[in-house]
Amino acid sequence: MSSPQYRQDLPPAGGFESVKYKRNLPLRGPGALAILGGVTAICAFGFYRVGQGNVERRELRREQMWTRIHLIPLLMAEADREAYAESQRRAVVEGEIMKNVKSWGPDSSYHNPRYRSL
Repeated sequence: MSSPQYRQDLPPAGGFESVKYKRNLPLRGPGALAILGGVTAICAFGFYRVGQGNVERRELRREQMWTRIHLIPLLMAEADREAYAESQRRAVVEGEIMKNVKSWGPDSSYHNPRYRSL
């Protein structure tokens, strides 16, 4: 028996490809100072807007207060006119109801001693 011929396994001509062992990580983004600066800028802008809103709200409240102050006499006069008209209507209705009572007068009230004798 003849012994078989062995053939040794060798690398290809020119060698194997290099093994990629380095990690392929993406960029880490902005640094800590950039983030701190961005947050500070956003907070400063927010505080500015809050201050502007406070100024505007204060001005609207002041305007509303002065509007009410100037309208109070008009509203009181209107309420007085309505109360007077209502008292006149009630006097007419009371006159119709009490027309048969001899001791009744248009200016008398229930607290008047004249009614206690009835």
